[in-house]
Amino acid sequence: MVRRFLQSLIRYRWEIGMTLPLLCYLFAFTLVPLLASLKMSITAPEQGGFPSGQNFRYLLSHGQFDDALFNTIAITLLGLCLQLVVGMILALMMHRTFWGRGLIRTIVLIPMGVPTIVSGVIFTYVFDIGGYLNELLFRLGEISHPIDWQAGGLRTILSVVFADMWKVTPLVTLILLAGLESIPEEVYEAGAVDGVTPLSRFFFLTLPLLKPSITMAVILRAIDAFRIFEIPLILTGKTTPVLATFAYFEYYEYNNPYTSAAAATLLTAIILGFILLYLFLVERKES
Repeated sequence: MVRRFLQSLIRYRWEIGMTLPLLCYLFAFTLVPLLASLKMSITAPEQGGFPSGQNFRYLLSHGQFDDALFNTIAITLLGLCLQLVVGMILALMMHRTFWGRGLIRTIVLIPMGVPTIVSGVIFTYVFDIGGYLNELLFRLGEISHPIDWQAGGLRTILSVVFADMWKVTPLVTLILLAGLESIPEEVYEAGAVDGVTPLSRFFFLTLPLLKPSITMAVILRAIDAFRIFEIPLILTGKTTPVLATFAYFEYYEYNNPYTSAAAATLLTAIILGFILLYLFLVERKES
C-alpha cells in the first residue's frame, strides 16, 4: 500500500505541486482560524474550562443575539423571494431574441462587478435621511418629513434587502437563464400543438423543468445571504444587527472574543448545513 501511494505521488507530482499552494493557503487562513474559533467558542472565558457551553448559554440569553438571528432570517427569506421573482423576470426577458439583447445582458450583470462594500456605500446615498429616495418621495408628495431608513425595524430590513438584491440578483438571473436555455425547444412546440396558453406554458412546462436551477439558486443564495456582512454594517450599523455584524461588534466594540467566537460558530454551522443540503441534492440528482 505504501509503495502504491508513493507511485501515485510520483505519477501525479505536477498536479500535487500545482494544488499544494492552494491547500496550504486554505489550511493556514481558513481551517486554522476556523478551528481556533471553534475551540474558543467552547472554552469558558473566565475559568478557562474546556469544553464548556457557557458561551452559548450566554449567547442564547443575549437579547441582541435574538434580534440578529431574526434579522438574518428575515433578510434571507425576503431577499430570496424578491431575487427569485426579479431574477426570473429578467431571465425570461433576456431569453427572448430582440435587438440589443447582448447590451441588456451586459447592463444587468454590471452589479456583480461592483465590490460589496462599494455597493453598500452607494446605497447610503439612497437611504440616507437626505438621500435620493426621500427626495423622490417628497417631490412626489408621498411624504412631508424625511424617513429615517436606518432607525431599525422593517424599513431598515427592507433597505438592506433591496441593496443586497441589487448586488446579487444578476447571479440568480444567470443561473435561471442557463436553465431556460437548456430546455429543449421541442417541449414548447409540443405544448403549442396541444393548445397550451403562454401562462400555462410557464407554470406547467417552464417551472417544472427549471426546478434544478431554482434549487441551485436558492441554496447558493441562502448560503451567501446568511453570511451577509458589509451591507448591513454600512447601512444600519448596530441598529439592525445580523449574525455576522453581531460577532464583529462583540469582538471589536465590546471586547467579548468568546461570545464572538460562539456566534461565528453558530453562523458557520448554519452555512455548513446549507452546503451539505446542496451537496445532497446535487448527488441525488446525478445518481
